[in-house]
Amino acid sequence: MRPLLATVDLSAIRHNHALVRARAAGQPSFAVVKANAYGHGVREVVCALEEADGFAVACLEEAGEVRGLNARARILVLQGCLSADEYPLAAQLDLDVVVQSAEQAEALLATRLRQPLRVWLKLDSGMHRLGFAAAELRRWHARLSGAAQVGELNLISHFACADLPGHPLTAQQIGAFRSLDDVPFAQRSLANSAAILALPEARLGWLRPGIMLYGASPFADGAAAALGVRPAMSLSGALIAVREVAAGDSVGYGAGWVAPRPTRIGTLSCGYADGYPRSAPPGTPLLIDGQRVPLVGRVSMDMLTVDLSAVPQARVGTPVELWGAGLPVDEVAAACGTIGYELLSQLAARVPRRHRY
Repeated sequence: MRPLLATVDLSAIRHNHALVRARAAGQPSFAVVKANAYGHGVREVVCALEEADGFAVACLEEAGEVRGLNARARILVLQGCLSADEYPLAAQLDLDVVVQSAEQAEALLATRLRQPLRVWLKLDSGMHRLGFAAAELRRWHARLSGAAQVGELNLISHFACADLPGHPLTAQQIGAFRSLDDVPFAQRSLANSAAILALPEARLGWLRPGIMLYGASPFADGAAAALGVRPAMSLSGALIAVREVAAGDSVGYGAGWVAPRPTRIGTLSCGYADGYPRSAPPGTPLLIDGQRVPLVGRVSMDMLTVDLSAVPQARVGTPVELWGAGLPVDEVAAACGTIGYELLSQLAARVPRRHRY
């Protein structure tokens, strides 16, 4: 068996969920478990958070899986129903659905349902990706209020820059959301992970914790540990080969990295087919015996190579942490020019997961 394993600490996820409740006591939340719970395993995460008020997913297929795991919690479909024939199934599954366009709203009104849906009208407060302008949303509120297909009519929006402290668009978006305070929505939801942690003025109604549940930081310049969240996933491997290369020898595809001096090189059985980014440049950190060691050469499909100069004791079989408690995923992501969300959610299915309860 390849020495590569993702270990998921479900107690860390429960700790991070408790932190959400502590930051906004008494407010309900949708734990965001889309994309296989950001790569952590939706079945295990939903079961670990069985007392959650609700869960949020991207699409109806994900909602059906979550409903099969939890018959009680509310389940919010963030993209809404993407075709008219999805509305009856959403009603059958007792879902909360976002309505983010006139096409979705018209399709809802044209559908016969066995029971009314909890509907969340999406305000485009400044991200310009999905949702209604405020004036149009007011008109749809008037039209959907009292419709047979609607059991509860709510308001939702999403931040574009809450992960960038002090960005002026965030205040503008809060203002746009609050401009609808006079509209009698039953429930409201605005705060994502960054807002839960840093914007108390945005904690309006239902919270939507995502990346913070998994122990990564929503802020580009903020360490997760300083926020009080605990990393849930550790990706670990082991050296499968060690060799000496001479000064001037190249390592890996393209011969792009050349040893500046005689160097011990270690090889791991992990590559871009496992979700480790091919874009990772030389110098991207890995952890061996508590020491950061740099990636050298190009990441290939199934393998990558590291400079072992800092760990002369390393041998074949020596454990390596690619990210985890000792090496934050956000640090690795920053070195790769991406974000922790991407590394976690793109971890391939062929990487075994072990869940610790």
